[in-house]
This record gives sequence, C-alpha cells and structure tokens, in this order.
Amino acid sequence: MTITPRVLTRVFRIFWCCEHGFNARGLTVFLVVILTLAGPGQAQQIRDSVKVGYMDAAPLTYQAENGRAEGVFIELTRRVAEEAGFDLEFEYLPVTRAYFYLRTGGIDVWPGLTDVPALEGEVLETFVSPMPIQLSAFGMEQQQPVSHFNDLRDKTLILISGYTYGGLAERLEQTAGIAVTEAPNHRAAVAMLSRGRGDYLLDYQEPVKAVLEEFPVQGVREYPVRIRNTAWIFSLANPRSSQLRDAFDDAYLRLAERGEVPEPRTFSKGFQLPGLADLL
Repeated sequence: MTITPRVLTRVFRIFWCCEHGFNARGLTVFLVVILTLAGPGQAQQIRDSVKVGYMDAAPLTYQAENGRAEGVFIELTRRVAEEAGFDLEFEYLPVTRAYFYLRTGGIDVWPGLTDVPALEGEVLETFVSPMPIQLSAFGMEQQQPVSHFNDLRDKTLILISGYTYGGLAERLEQTAGIAVTEAPNHRAAVAMLSRGRGDYLLDYQEPVKAVLEEFPVQGVREYPVRIRNTAWIFSLANPRSSQLRDAFDDAYLRLAERGEVPEPRTFSKGFQLPGLADLL
C-alpha cells in the first residue's frame, strides 16, 4: 500500500481519537501500523539525502551550463552514494564558502582533497582515495624549467583565488623573494600566464589541461610540484558524519570488488618538488 498524505491523515485521526492525544503506547502503535501499511516497497523509497558541496575544478567537478553538477569525481560520488543508499543534493560553491560550510554544517560532504589546514579538526576524510591529483607549475617555454623549489624564487606566481593548495599558498605569500598574484579561475589564470602577468602558474593538472584543450596556448610547459590525495570530506558539524563516512567507504570497497570503480589507493605524500618539504 502506498502511504499518501490522505491515508496518513486518516490513520493519525483514528489513533488521536482512540488515545485522546498520543501517549507513548499510542505513538508506538501508530508507527507500527504505518510501517506495516507501507510494506517493504514503500520503505525502500525512503532514503537519506546528503548535501554535497562542489567547486569549479573541471573535469573533476564543475557546474554544467544547465546547472547540473558534472565531472569525473561527481559521477563517482553519484555511484558511491547510490551503492550506499543515499540521495544527493548538490550545491555549487566558491572554495572559501565550501570550507565555511564544511566547518558550520552547511554541507555534509565535499568530494575534494585531504589534509587541508583550514579544515583541520573540522572534518572526517574517507579512508579510500579514488584518485591522485597533481599540483604543477606551468610556465611559458622561455622560462627556465622548475626542478627545485629554489627555481621559483625571485619569480611571480599566479595562484587561483581562494585555493589554499594544502597550506602552500599562505607559505608562498610569506616567503621572501616570491611575489604572488591571483586569478579568479583557471581560464583567467592561463590567460594571465600567456600574457606574461606572472612567471609561473601554480595550479592542478587536470583543470589546466581542460582549459588548454578548449583554448590552446602554444609554448606552455608543465613541471610537477606535488601529488595530493582525493577523498570524500565529511563535516563534523553533522552528528552523523562518522556513519556517513563509513557508509561511503564500505560502498566504495564493494564497488571496487565488483570492478566498477578503481581500486582504492594507498594514502601517501607522493612526489614533492625537491626543496618543497622545507616550506611545508
């Protein structure tokens, strides 16, 4: 039987009249009757909803022209949530607001990066990491290659506004000999680099590759800086954060066993540009 608002109202009125207002016994019986009428099919339609915050990091996460959340990490999030039995509500956010919402409970989860200093003590990260993401220094061909952190000294670096780069942005701003300028997004950052408004662009590999595929710029060179880990980051402001995190972990492992998602990665610091460890 389908529980419609009309059916629910009728059953409620019957028990209200019989009990002259619910007491504990009446409420218990009422709930049992509702669950019995609903049956297993109706119960399966009742699913928890999880609010997901995401940002502009195409092709991993981005908002399509129709307003729908898209991207490799978004689709993976949908598959894991479906396996775990959750419905998802997506909200497109600037980076700083996403961090604020994670701290305050405005969103439940962010498909993003681990070890963000601004979120320390405010979030739980999944134990599985579906993919790595590379932070790189991009420069025009006339600039010298970057093989050591010292190669960035006495240079101007273009950063994406709001990105913390795992705490690296703040350290760079405090480092003598390094000037920092900001771009509002990845496309603008590549344009600034091509016009000589900075010596190097510090950005993640996949978003820059996506920009260059759409708007080719000749002579851009890429130099690896750091490998970081992706994960699902849950807000501790949600009292169910640990249950949600465990549900996502378990769901991902089941999907991996069936070969439907990549094998979970081992968390590690991975590659770091020589000399970078002294700064972090």
